[in-house]
Amino acid sequence: MKQHLIVQVFRSTKYDGMYLYVEKSKGLKDVPEELMARFGKGISAMTMLLTNESKLARATPEKVTSEIREKGFYLQMPPAKEDYLLDLYKTPTQAVY
Repeated sequence: MKQHLIVQVFRSTKYDGMYLYVEKSKGLKDVPEELMARFGKGISAMTMLLTNESKLARATPEKVTSEIREKGFYLQMPPAKEDYLLDLYKTPTQAVY
């Protein structure tokens, strides 16, 4: 079944890498208040035609479309930080040679 949806993507003002996908014609009105409180004021990042052939960074177009149709939105969480990346920010306690 071919599915397409015009979606608007909002970027979180509180969390880097967190995005909300919503149906453009409905906007943020179906997003629960509790989620918006944590998400912050959404900044419009883009509007796009979402089809099954669309390429998304961290989700399948089918998953995004089905969640928007069921819940009114799709929340993309920031990527989990890998342990080795967190080590880059730790202050070394002793030199290792």
